[in-house]
Amino acid sequence: MADTTGKAKKTTATEPESVLSRRRLLGTAGAVGAGGLLAGGLAGAAGATAARDDVAPLSGVGSAALPFHGPHQAGIADPAQAHGHLLAFDLAPGADRKAAAALLRRWSATAAELTAGKAPKGDGTGIALDAGPSSLTVTFGFGRTFFDRTGLTARRPAALEPLPAFTQDALDPKRSDGDLWVQIGADDALVAFHALRLLQKQAAGTARLRWQMTGFNRAPGATERPLTGRNLMGQIDGTNNPKPSDRDFDARVFVPRDHEGADAWMAGGSYAVVRRIRMLLDSWDNLSQERQERVIGRRKSDGAPLSGGTETTPVDLDKVNPDGTLAIAGDAHIRVAAPASNRGAAMLRRAYSYHDGFRDDGAPDAGLLFVAWQADPMKGFVPVQRKLDRGDGLSRFLRHEASGLFAVPGGCEEGEYVGQRLLEG
Repeated sequence: MADTTGKAKKTTATEPESVLSRRRLLGTAGAVGAGGLLAGGLAGAAGATAARDDVAPLSGVGSAALPFHGPHQAGIADPAQAHGHLLAFDLAPGADRKAAAALLRRWSATAAELTAGKAPKGDGTGIALDAGPSSLTVTFGFGRTFFDRTGLTARRPAALEPLPAFTQDALDPKRSDGDLWVQIGADDALVAFHALRLLQKQAAGTARLRWQMTGFNRAPGATERPLTGRNLMGQIDGTNNPKPSDRDFDARVFVPRDHEGADAWMAGGSYAVVRRIRMLLDSWDNLSQERQERVIGRRKSDGAPLSGGTETTPVDLDKVNPDGTLAIAGDAHIRVAAPASNRGAAMLRRAYSYHDGFRDDGAPDAGLLFVAWQADPMKGFVPVQRKLDRGDGLSRFLRHEASGLFAVPGGCEEGEYVGQRLLEG
């Protein structure tokens, strides 16, 4: 359970002069300072009108943009944003390959405009009227059943075989799987919802929403300096995540660009395993901090491994305490999940926390929207989850309640759409 700590380069969107509506004027309040806010307050309505007539710059968070086009889809190697939506669609009865291609063409065009900070033609929702792109990413994938329903079974990747059953699973089929999968992330909640709303409207008549989940992370600038995120258990989560700067990052996360065969269309793509993992927070919070740290294998305060050092110090799985016990317990999460314990198996984990209210017994319905990226799920997620399923002390405090596996093709160039090599190849 972790999110990515790699830092993707962000660019500033170029805003057309005619699209003043895409500027987030209020986002500059922090730059104006207390004195400016006070002056604005005293100016009253006239001052507010004047401010809206000015061309004010967006804040750094609002103006940050990630390109939609490229060799890989955005939203994979980029840091997880503050707000996220995961959703799956099923093709409507009668929707065929041609209809699916038309939908992906519409979706890709809309996503390209939104991620550049532009208002799509004909959009009158006004949901993100004053906002910049806010690091928006939109990522598309295909579920196993998509290939049957579009007559493309012969081109379905072998890596898209159903995930095996795990003993800790309590999966709800209504919130699992799906023909089409979409991941939306942004550092502004309205920007993320705007994308969600437009894509859902554009699917009408072609695909029907199967399930949707909403998550969050720490907001940019909430800490004095960039830090690894924490999950709802209060644990620093993501320290040992693969980083784009790692020599073998691409080999672990992306299908090789020279990939051949019936699924050659997956070259440059990746496979996403999606899990809704509810945390038993009431039970977890009843543990002492010392016990929580032993379950994880790290100090809660700073994320340092119990074998010593700082957060980024390599874990010493062989270290023994003066009393003869292992510094990192045999069932500690970081031991069981470590690549060294799984013959080098690793994946890029890019998660969002979620809170969907409270259950009938008063316990919070909260946890992790876990998304794991890898070049081959049978070599990444599956062996690691099997090991966790058998021997992870943390599993006593988790419930896996939804699951899905999706083939996420490589990116597209301008004038193309995601999945074009599959649907028109």
